[in-house]
Order: sequence, then C-alpha cells, then structure tokens
Amino acid sequence: MAMIATTNLPEYQGPEKIVIRRYSDFIWLHDRLFEKYKGIFIPPLPEKNAVEKFRFSAEFIEMRRQALDIFVNRIALHPQLQQSEDLKTFLQVDEETMERARSQETGIFKKKPADFMQIFKDVQSKVSDAVLGKEKPVEESNPEYEKLKNYIFELEEDLAEAQKHAFRLVKRHKELGQSLSDFGKAIKLLGACEGNSLGKAFSELGSKSEMLSIKLQKEAHNLLMKFAEPLKDYVRAVQSIKATMAERATAFKHQYELAETIKLKEINLDKLMLIRSDKVGEAEIEYRELKVEGEEATKKYEMIVQLMNEEIVRFQEQKTWDVGVAFHELAKGQAQLANEIADAWRSLLPKLEACSSAQT
Repeated sequence: MAMIATTNLPEYQGPEKIVIRRYSDFIWLHDRLFEKYKGIFIPPLPEKNAVEKFRFSAEFIEMRRQALDIFVNRIALHPQLQQSEDLKTFLQVDEETMERARSQETGIFKKKPADFMQIFKDVQSKVSDAVLGKEKPVEESNPEYEKLKNYIFELEEDLAEAQKHAFRLVKRHKELGQSLSDFGKAIKLLGACEGNSLGKAFSELGSKSEMLSIKLQKEAHNLLMKFAEPLKDYVRAVQSIKATMAERATAFKHQYELAETIKLKEINLDKLMLIRSDKVGEAEIEYRELKVEGEEATKKYEMIVQLMNEEIVRFQEQKTWDVGVAFHELAKGQAQLANEIADAWRSLLPKLEACSSAQT
C-alpha cells in the first residue's frame, strides 16, 4: 500500500516522503510500540478483512487507507511516540530494508500478521477480567481508577451501539439510492410510452429520481467515511485503552507479589541471622537482588500510572474534537441532502399539477 506521510519534524529527511508499506508493516510498528511504551495508548489498527470478496473493493481500500493514515499520523503527533526509532524506520526505509527489519525480529515480534491479530483478540477476550479486577486476589484499590474503568467499558458499549446504527444509516441511504435509480428508469420507460405532456412529466420525474439516487449514494459514502468509520475507529481506540489497562493490572500484580515475597525473604533472613546460619550470605544476596527487582517493578508500575493519567486527558480532548467533527459532518450532510431532495421534488410540482389539471 502506498502511503504519503507529511511532517515538519527535524528528525525526518525532508517534509514529505512516500513509502510503500504492507499491512504486516503496520502491525510490526504497532506491536513494537505496544511492547516498548507501556502506559501509552497506542493508536489502533483497522481489522484485516477476512471476507475475500470485499478485500479489493474500492470502498474497502479507501477505508483501509484512511484508517492507516490516521494510525500513522496519531503516532507522528504523539510527543513520546514520535521519537520512536521504529517510527523513523517505518517512515524512511525502503521496502527491502523494512522486510529485513521484520524478518530479523525474535520472540513475539517474529510472529506472522495473522498471529498478531489472534494475539490481539486473545488479549481483548481477557481484558475485561483483568481490568475489572476479576483475577483475584491481587487488584488495585483506587476509587478514581475504578470510575475510569467503568467509564471506559460504558464508553465502548455506547460507541459500539452508535457505530452499529451509523452503518445501518449508511446502508439505508444506499438502498434508498438504488430504489430511486430503479424507480427513475421505470418511470422514464413509462413516460416514453405516453409521448404527451404527461410523458414528458414522467420522463422528468424519472430523471430527477436518478439524479437524487446519485446524491444519496454520494451522501452514503460521505456518511461512511466521515461519520461511521470515525465512530468505529474510536471503538478500536477504547479497546487499545483496555489493553493498556490490562498491562497496568499485570504491572500492579507483579510489583505487589514481589513486595510480598520481599517481606517473606526479609523475615527469613532475620531468622537465619539469629541462628547464625551459614546460609546468611546467600540469603542476603538473594534478598538484595529481589529488592532491586521489586524497586524496578514499582517504578514501572508508577510510570504506567503516570503515563495513563496523561494519556486519558489527551484521549478525552482528542475524542471531543473528533467525535464533534463527525457529528457536525453528519448534520451538515443530512441538511444539504434534505434541501436538495426538497428542491428536486418541489421543481416537479408545477408540471405534475399542470398534467393533473389538464386531465380534469
């Protein structure tokens, strides 16, 4: 897929660069960022379409391109993610170097794109339990964080419901457009049979119907790209937040369990020192190493918390803007369509009324 990325950041070679990237390259970038930037909401990727007959349709390709552009642009605008060496690699290297970068990965990074998507689905299936604290007994006890978790889950449900009906609205516009097109053709044929003023009126009615059909199809496309897809993108964004919450739950559990283990090791060390055991030296080394590990785990958890607090503010501000724009586009498109439909039908009334009067 060809992608044009524009940036004025001094780290990049020139203000505009065109790179050819496969979907697996985007997954590579997403996964690298997710592993390296714990606590940051990594922008979501669009799903890989499993329905073969839609994979190469013009509409699907445009939706995929728009979603991938948004993915890269959000990363490039993020104050931390824009500094990523992986982003620089993604935006600057040629196809051969990009493929080599993917093939040299080990461990989780070496999996195929299909494996990544399955991993993501598996994580999502477990996120609810982890985030809602169903994995007993270790969980955070923070009222504000509980409120945030409940908000995120409710937001996901509400967005999913809204985007479902948005796609239904797109479908209805397409169906009505097709019906008007079929109706227009039929009425024009009927008008051709008449050959008088009534025939001309029918012919014009058919032409108007076909014209309105085109406008409805155009508005259906606008609804899809500027309203339904943005809502769907935010459903994916919320799922990314939930994945970060799951990482936070894992970090909290890890540092908590280490702290408990350190307490036990400290008690054991005190006992060994009291009895002057020859195992004191070994126990002291193990205790110090474990304490260092515990401090690092605590720092990691606290950093995730700090970053998440910053990220949720950034997310809310961006969501308010993006969703506001989406609903503005909806209202503007519907108002314009309604006016055009009303004008079209209104322009036919004099001729149809004249035909009706002539018959009486």
